[in-house]
Amino acid sequence: MKKLIKPVFDFILFSNFFMALCAVAQGLVTFHLIGSKQPIYTILALLFTSTIGIYNFSILLTKPESPEKSPHLRVRWFFAHHRLMVTFTIVSILSLIPLFFLISTESRILLIFLGVISVAYSLPLFTLGDQKFGLRNIPGLKQFLITLVWTMSTVLLPILEAQDMHLANINLRDTTILIAKRFLFIAALTVPFDIRDLFEDRESGLKTIPVAIGEKRAYLYCQFLLAGYIVLLFLYRNNGFNTDFFALTLTAILAGWLIFKSEWKKNEYYYFFYLDGVLIVQYVILIVFNCMSHGIKL
Repeated sequence: MKKLIKPVFDFILFSNFFMALCAVAQGLVTFHLIGSKQPIYTILALLFTSTIGIYNFSILLTKPESPEKSPHLRVRWFFAHHRLMVTFTIVSILSLIPLFFLISTESRILLIFLGVISVAYSLPLFTLGDQKFGLRNIPGLKQFLITLVWTMSTVLLPILEAQDMHLANINLRDTTILIAKRFLFIAALTVPFDIRDLFEDRESGLKTIPVAIGEKRAYLYCQFLLAGYIVLLFLYRNNGFNTDFFALTLTAILAGWLIFKSEWKKNEYYYFFYLDGVLIVQYVILIVFNCMSHGIKL
Protein backbone atom coordinates (compact mmCIF):
# COMPACT_ATOMS: atom_id res chain seq x y z
CA MET A 1 0.00 0.00 0.00
CA LYS A 2 2.80 2.40 0.92
CA LYS A 3 4.49 1.77 -2.46
CA LEU A 4 1.24 2.78 -4.17
CA ILE A 5 0.44 5.82 -2.03
CA LYS A 6 3.89 7.45 -2.03
CA PRO A 7 4.15 7.94 -5.86
CA VAL A 8 0.65 9.45 -5.91
CA PHE A 9 1.45 11.69 -2.94
CA ASP A 10 4.74 12.81 -4.56
CA PHE A 11 2.91 13.63 -7.80
CA ILE A 12 0.26 15.71 -6.02
CA LEU A 13 2.89 17.53 -3.97
CA PHE A 14 5.78 18.06 -6.39
CA SER A 15 3.75 18.70 -9.56
CA ASN A 16 2.29 21.74 -7.71
CA PHE A 17 -1.19 20.21 -7.87
CA PHE A 18 -1.41 20.60 -4.08
CA MET A 19 -0.21 24.21 -4.31
CA ALA A 20 -3.00 24.87 -6.81
CA LEU A 21 -5.52 23.44 -4.35
CA CYS A 22 -4.13 25.86 -1.74
CA ALA A 23 -4.85 28.76 -4.10
CA VAL A 24 -8.41 27.51 -4.67
CA ALA A 25 -8.93 27.19 -0.90
CA GLN A 26 -7.78 30.77 -0.37
CA GLY A 27 -10.17 31.94 -3.07
CA LEU A 28 -12.97 30.11 -1.25
CA VAL A 29 -11.92 31.80 2.01
CA THR A 30 -12.37 35.17 0.33
CA PHE A 31 -15.80 34.30 -1.11
CA HIS A 32 -16.87 33.18 2.36
CA LEU A 33 -15.57 36.27 4.18
CA ILE A 34 -17.17 38.77 1.78
CA GLY A 35 -20.52 36.97 2.07
CA SER A 36 -20.70 35.98 -1.58
CA LYS A 37 -23.93 34.16 -2.39
CA GLN A 38 -21.87 31.45 -4.05
CA PRO A 39 -18.26 30.89 -5.17
CA ILE A 40 -17.42 31.76 -8.76
CA TYR A 41 -16.07 28.59 -10.34
CA THR A 42 -14.40 30.44 -13.21
CA ILE A 43 -12.19 32.24 -10.69
CA LEU A 44 -11.46 29.01 -8.82
CA ALA A 45 -10.47 27.34 -12.11
CA LEU A 46 -8.25 30.31 -12.94
CA LEU A 47 -6.53 30.11 -9.56
CA PHE A 48 -5.96 26.38 -9.98
CA THR A 49 -4.58 26.40 -13.52
CA SER A 50 -2.55 29.60 -13.20
CA THR A 51 -0.85 28.36 -10.01
CA ILE A 52 0.21 25.11 -11.67
CA GLY A 53 1.32 26.94 -14.82
CA ILE A 54 3.35 29.65 -13.10
CA TYR A 55 4.98 27.42 -10.49
CA ASN A 56 5.95 24.75 -13.03
CA PHE A 57 7.15 27.37 -15.51
CA SER A 58 9.37 28.89 -12.81
CA ILE A 59 10.90 25.49 -11.98
CA LEU A 60 11.50 24.68 -15.66
CA LEU A 61 13.12 28.07 -16.17
CA THR A 62 15.53 27.60 -13.29
CA LYS A 63 16.56 24.05 -14.18
CA PRO A 64 19.98 23.26 -12.64
CA GLU A 65 22.74 21.71 -14.72
CA SER A 66 22.39 18.36 -12.96
CA PRO A 67 18.88 18.20 -11.44
CA GLU A 68 19.38 14.56 -10.44
CA LYS A 69 22.11 15.76 -8.04
CA SER A 70 20.02 18.53 -6.51
CA PRO A 71 19.78 18.52 -2.69
CA HIS A 72 16.05 19.16 -3.08
CA LEU A 73 13.73 16.19 -3.49
CA ARG A 74 11.17 18.26 -5.41
CA VAL A 75 13.74 19.28 -8.03
CA ARG A 76 14.94 15.69 -8.46
CA TRP A 77 11.35 14.40 -8.77
CA PHE A 78 10.22 17.19 -11.09
CA PHE A 79 12.97 16.70 -13.67
CA ALA A 80 12.80 12.93 -13.40
CA HIS A 81 9.27 13.42 -14.83
CA HIS A 82 10.33 16.23 -17.16
CA ARG A 83 8.10 15.41 -20.16
CA LEU A 84 5.03 14.88 -18.02
CA MET A 85 5.61 18.18 -16.22
CA VAL A 86 6.12 20.07 -19.48
CA THR A 87 2.85 18.64 -20.78
CA PHE A 88 1.12 19.42 -17.48
CA THR A 89 2.40 23.01 -17.65
CA ILE A 90 1.36 23.56 -21.28
CA VAL A 91 -2.15 22.21 -20.67
CA SER A 92 -2.51 24.45 -17.59
CA ILE A 93 -1.39 27.57 -19.44
CA LEU A 94 -3.55 26.87 -22.50
CA SER A 95 -6.60 26.33 -20.29
CA LEU A 96 -6.20 29.91 -19.07
CA ILE A 97 -7.15 31.26 -22.52
CA PRO A 98 -10.89 30.40 -22.50
CA LEU A 99 -11.13 31.20 -18.78
CA PHE A 100 -9.60 34.64 -19.40
CA PHE A 101 -12.51 35.62 -21.69
CA LEU A 102 -15.12 34.51 -19.17
CA ILE A 103 -14.22 37.12 -16.55
CA SER A 104 -14.84 40.87 -16.31
CA THR A 105 -12.58 43.54 -17.81
CA GLU A 106 -11.33 44.62 -14.37
CA SER A 107 -10.39 41.04 -13.53
CA ARG A 108 -8.61 40.64 -16.88
CA ILE A 109 -6.50 43.74 -16.24
CA LEU A 110 -5.56 42.45 -12.78
CA LEU A 111 -4.79 38.99 -14.16
CA ILE A 112 -2.50 40.44 -16.85
CA PHE A 113 -0.69 42.53 -14.23
CA LEU A 114 -0.18 39.53 -11.95
CA GLY A 115 0.86 37.37 -14.90
CA VAL A 116 3.56 39.85 -15.92
CA ILE A 117 4.93 39.99 -12.37
CA SER A 118 4.87 36.19 -12.06
CA VAL A 119 6.74 35.61 -15.32
CA ALA A 120 9.20 38.45 -14.72
CA TYR A 121 9.90 37.02 -11.26
CA SER A 122 12.12 34.27 -12.66
CA LEU A 123 13.15 35.58 -16.07
CA PRO A 124 16.74 36.93 -16.28
CA LEU A 125 15.64 40.43 -17.32
CA PHE A 126 18.69 42.36 -16.15
CA THR A 127 22.41 42.13 -16.75
CA LEU A 128 25.16 43.21 -14.38
CA GLY A 129 28.56 42.56 -15.86
CA ASP A 130 28.49 38.96 -17.06
CA GLN A 131 25.72 37.95 -14.68
CA LYS A 132 22.04 37.90 -15.58
CA PHE A 133 19.37 38.11 -12.92
CA GLY A 134 15.62 38.53 -12.46
CA LEU A 135 13.33 40.38 -10.06
CA ARG A 136 13.69 37.62 -7.46
CA ASN A 137 17.40 38.45 -7.13
CA ILE A 138 16.76 42.06 -6.10
CA PRO A 139 17.31 42.29 -2.29
CA GLY A 140 14.06 42.02 -0.32
CA LEU A 141 11.87 41.74 -3.42
CA LYS A 142 11.44 37.95 -3.59
CA GLN A 143 9.11 37.52 -0.63
CA PHE A 144 7.21 40.73 -1.36
CA LEU A 145 6.41 39.68 -4.95
CA ILE A 146 5.31 36.17 -3.97
CA THR A 147 3.07 37.54 -1.21
CA LEU A 148 1.68 40.31 -3.45
CA VAL A 149 0.73 37.93 -6.26
CA TRP A 150 -0.88 35.45 -3.87
CA THR A 151 -2.80 38.18 -2.03
CA MET A 152 -4.05 39.97 -5.12
CA SER A 153 -5.06 36.75 -6.90
CA THR A 154 -6.84 35.12 -3.94
CA VAL A 155 -8.43 38.27 -2.49
CA LEU A 156 -8.85 41.05 -5.04
CA LEU A 157 -9.65 38.81 -8.03
CA PRO A 158 -12.58 37.05 -6.28
CA ILE A 159 -13.84 40.39 -4.94
CA LEU A 160 -13.81 42.07 -8.35
CA GLU A 161 -15.66 39.21 -9.97
CA ALA A 162 -18.18 38.81 -7.12
CA GLN A 163 -19.03 42.50 -7.32
CA ASP A 164 -19.29 42.38 -11.12
CA MET A 165 -21.77 39.49 -10.85
CA HIS A 166 -23.63 41.20 -7.95
CA LEU A 167 -22.96 38.27 -5.63
CA ALA A 168 -21.43 40.46 -2.92
CA ASN A 169 -21.07 44.11 -1.99
CA ILE A 170 -17.86 45.12 -0.23
CA ASN A 171 -16.54 48.67 0.06
CA LEU A 172 -12.98 49.90 -0.51
CA ARG A 173 -12.19 50.08 3.22
CA ASP A 174 -13.15 46.47 3.89
CA THR A 175 -11.35 45.34 0.74
CA THR A 176 -8.16 47.07 1.83
CA ILE A 177 -8.36 45.56 5.34
CA LEU A 178 -8.96 42.07 3.93
CA ILE A 179 -5.96 42.46 1.60
CA ALA A 180 -3.77 43.64 4.51
CA LYS A 181 -4.81 40.66 6.66
CA ARG A 182 -4.13 38.11 3.93
CA PHE A 183 -0.83 39.76 3.02
CA LEU A 184 0.46 39.33 6.59
CA PHE A 185 -0.80 35.75 6.81
CA ILE A 186 0.76 34.60 3.52
CA ALA A 187 3.97 36.57 4.14
CA ALA A 188 4.50 34.66 7.39
CA LEU A 189 4.17 31.34 5.54
CA THR A 190 6.69 32.24 2.82
CA VAL A 191 9.62 33.04 5.12
CA PRO A 192 10.27 29.46 6.39
CA PHE A 193 10.98 28.36 2.81
CA ASP A 194 13.72 30.99 2.60
CA ILE A 195 15.04 29.89 5.99
CA ARG A 196 15.30 26.34 4.67
CA ASP A 197 17.32 27.59 1.67
CA LEU A 198 19.38 30.01 3.77
CA PHE A 199 22.78 28.47 3.04
CA GLU A 200 22.17 28.15 -0.72
CA ASP A 201 20.73 31.67 -1.01
CA ARG A 202 23.71 33.07 0.90
CA GLU A 203 26.14 31.23 -1.39
CA SER A 204 24.34 32.41 -4.55
CA GLY A 205 24.09 36.01 -3.31
CA LEU A 206 20.28 36.00 -3.13
CA LYS A 207 19.28 38.58 -0.49
CA THR A 208 16.26 37.05 1.22
CA ILE A 209 14.96 38.09 4.64
CA PRO A 210 16.72 35.21 6.48
CA VAL A 211 20.00 36.07 4.71
CA ALA A 212 19.63 39.70 5.77
CA ILE A 213 18.55 39.27 9.40
CA GLY A 214 19.63 35.71 10.25
CA GLU A 215 17.72 32.50 10.90
CA LYS A 216 16.57 33.11 14.50
CA ARG A 217 15.36 36.63 13.79
CA ALA A 218 13.57 35.36 10.68
CA TYR A 219 11.52 32.95 12.84
CA LEU A 220 10.65 35.84 15.16
CA TYR A 221 9.74 37.93 12.12
CA CYS A 222 7.22 35.25 11.09
CA GLN A 223 5.60 35.31 14.52
CA PHE A 224 5.54 39.12 14.40
CA LEU A 225 3.65 39.00 11.07
CA LEU A 226 1.13 36.54 12.47
CA ALA A 227 0.71 38.68 15.60
CA GLY A 228 -0.04 41.65 13.33
CA TYR A 229 -2.56 39.51 11.46
CA ILE A 230 -4.35 38.58 14.70
CA VAL A 231 -4.37 42.24 15.80
CA LEU A 232 -6.08 43.20 12.52
CA LEU A 233 -8.57 40.35 13.00
CA PHE A 234 -9.36 41.74 16.47
CA LEU A 235 -9.58 45.41 15.44
CA TYR A 236 -11.64 44.84 12.30
CA ARG A 237 -13.86 41.91 13.23
CA ASN A 238 -17.34 41.90 11.72
CA ASN A 239 -20.36 41.45 14.01
CA GLY A 240 -18.24 41.11 17.15
CA PHE A 241 -16.52 37.89 18.15
CA ASN A 242 -18.14 35.64 15.56
CA THR A 243 -17.14 32.19 14.32
CA ASP A 244 -15.02 33.61 11.50
CA PHE A 245 -12.86 35.51 13.98
CA PHE A 246 -12.21 32.43 16.11
CA ALA A 247 -11.62 30.21 13.08
CA LEU A 248 -9.09 32.60 11.52
CA THR A 249 -7.36 33.21 14.85
CA LEU A 250 -7.06 29.47 15.46
CA THR A 251 -5.53 29.02 11.99
CA ALA A 252 -2.99 31.78 12.69
CA ILE A 253 -2.00 30.09 15.97
CA LEU A 254 -1.65 26.77 14.14
CA ALA A 255 0.50 28.44 11.47
CA GLY A 256 2.71 29.99 14.17
CA TRP A 257 3.19 26.59 15.82
CA LEU A 258 4.06 24.90 12.51
CA ILE A 259 6.53 27.67 11.63
CA PHE A 260 8.13 27.37 15.08
CA LYS A 261 8.36 23.60 14.67
CA SER A 262 9.91 23.98 11.20
CA GLU A 263 13.12 25.12 12.94
CA TRP A 264 13.80 21.43 13.58
CA LYS A 265 11.84 19.93 10.68
CA LYS A 266 13.88 20.43 7.49
CA ASN A 267 12.02 17.70 5.57
CA GLU A 268 10.53 18.91 2.27
CA TYR A 269 7.30 17.06 2.92
CA TYR A 270 6.88 19.16 6.06
CA TYR A 271 7.22 22.41 4.13
CA PHE A 272 5.17 21.55 1.05
CA PHE A 273 2.43 19.62 2.85
CA TYR A 274 2.07 20.90 6.41
CA LEU A 275 3.09 24.56 6.01
CA ASP A 276 1.44 25.11 2.63
CA GLY A 277 -1.48 22.97 3.79
CA VAL A 278 -2.40 25.66 6.33
CA LEU A 279 -3.88 27.57 3.37
CA ILE A 280 -6.36 24.71 2.89
CA VAL A 281 -6.87 24.08 6.60
CA GLN A 282 -7.92 27.71 7.05
CA TYR A 283 -10.95 27.19 4.80
CA VAL A 284 -11.78 23.83 6.38
CA ILE A 285 -11.75 25.35 9.88
CA LEU A 286 -13.96 28.22 8.69
CA ILE A 287 -16.53 25.78 7.33
CA VAL A 288 -16.42 23.54 10.42
CA PHE A 289 -16.88 26.50 12.80
CA ASN A 290 -19.77 27.89 10.76
CA CYS A 291 -21.49 24.51 10.57
CA MET A 292 -21.15 24.11 14.34
CA SER A 293 -22.55 27.59 14.97
CA HIS A 294 -25.60 26.79 12.84
CA GLY A 295 -26.09 23.36 14.37
CA ILE A 296 -25.29 21.57 11.12
CA LYS A 297 -23.93 18.07 11.50
CA LEU A 298 -20.85 17.31 9.43
